[in-house]
Amino acid sequence: MNCPHKKHFLFFMFCSFVVFLSVSLIGCTSNSKAKTAPKVVKIWHWMSDRDAAFQELAKRYEKQAGIKIDFELYAPSDAYTQKIRASAQTDTLPDIFGILGEKRVFASFIKAGYVFDLTEEMNKDNSAWKLRFFSKALAVNEFAQGNSYGVELGIYGVPIDATNIQMLYNKDLLKSAGWDPDNPPRTWDEFLAANKMLKEKGIQGLVSGWGEIWMIDCLASNYAFNIMGEDKVLDTIKGKVPYTDPDWIKVFDLFGQMRDENVLASGVVTMVNKTAEQLFANNRAAFAFNGSWCINVYKGMNPDLNCGVMMPPRVSDKHPMVIWGGAGSSFMVNSHSLVRQKAIEFLKWLTDEEQQTFLVARTNNLPANKQCAINMPKINQEFASGMDHATHPSAWDASEFLMVIETYTRGIQSIILGEKTSEQVAAETQAVKERELSRQQNI
Repeated sequence: MNCPHKKHFLFFMFCSFVVFLSVSLIGCTSNSKAKTAPKVVKIWHWMSDRDAAFQELAKRYEKQAGIKIDFELYAPSDAYTQKIRASAQTDTLPDIFGILGEKRVFASFIKAGYVFDLTEEMNKDNSAWKLRFFSKALAVNEFAQGNSYGVELGIYGVPIDATNIQMLYNKDLLKSAGWDPDNPPRTWDEFLAANKMLKEKGIQGLVSGWGEIWMIDCLASNYAFNIMGEDKVLDTIKGKVPYTDPDWIKVFDLFGQMRDENVLASGVVTMVNKTAEQLFANNRAAFAFNGSWCINVYKGMNPDLNCGVMMPPRVSDKHPMVIWGGAGSSFMVNSHSLVRQKAIEFLKWLTDEEQQTFLVARTNNLPANKQCAINMPKINQEFASGMDHATHPSAWDASEFLMVIETYTRGIQSIILGEKTSEQVAAETQAVKERELSRQQNI
């Protein structure tokens, strides 16, 4: 006797078996592909001048480790920053990425859970990873215990290269003015004396891109550290010391003195740094205030430029001269990456001596790995020696309000143009500071 229910049951079992078999076969095929498919570590960056070098290193790593490294360039930096922030909101960040912005921006990414804490990895094994780096380069990626950003103690980024900002001097121009080219000015008085000799020969003194106010902020803070010391500078940022303090007046007065002594190149207040670099590279100014990245820039503009590196000439012997410096660029590991450990292993490889030496040779940037410093060209070594004197706002446990920075840097431009006095700039800056502090307290 034929039972219709039995037929339906047998048909159902047959179909189920076919589906099971199909799924099993697909699953086996997928697993097989998964085992043979190369793992990919995706990296986003903004460094257009280093892209070719990164692509070459990616090929080398894939050949050595069997892991494909996919570097994707997004430039300029503003476009990159927008992409990173948008991707964070949609949780689509790559395995490795950089964060462009002040330390509070970095902290916000960490607190949102997008950045992996690398402290344990940095301290692993006897040859600790963190010992490779210039301490000031690593400091940009560290957060201390009890920091004001509310980030847990740890290391959250890997410096890829290092940088600092100093002064450069044209040896040929100094010699033509009668100054010993092997002994550049070390003090403020010597600097003014050298400039007087240059002026008599019709040679411009200092050039820098002070149309970009961050460069004014940099030199002003250098002299603030030298005149009043680190504690007082940080107390000013924290609101404990006013900008009308006599030591801040001394800092602003230096720019007035450079104006009165005709130290500055014509048009420096509105000049972008690229124009300033062209003037110095073409022997049209004896001194430049610029960063270590300029080595590559000057080389491209004038391979025969005969220059050296010097610390900004000190005003006071009471406190050390401090320069801005640290990590030129850093990479962070995405906490949500499915290949997080592979990403970490690649960054260890990238910051090893061989790869860092390759990057120095290709890009003329300072290495983050201090072991490479002794094999660099002389001018690179001169910049690297400044890392012992480096600091940077991104490494401070305090951040000045952007409106305050803009007020006093624009004020310094006005001092140079003879439109305002140091006292006026100090008073205006303090007024903005008090307004911003009040707003912060009312939030």
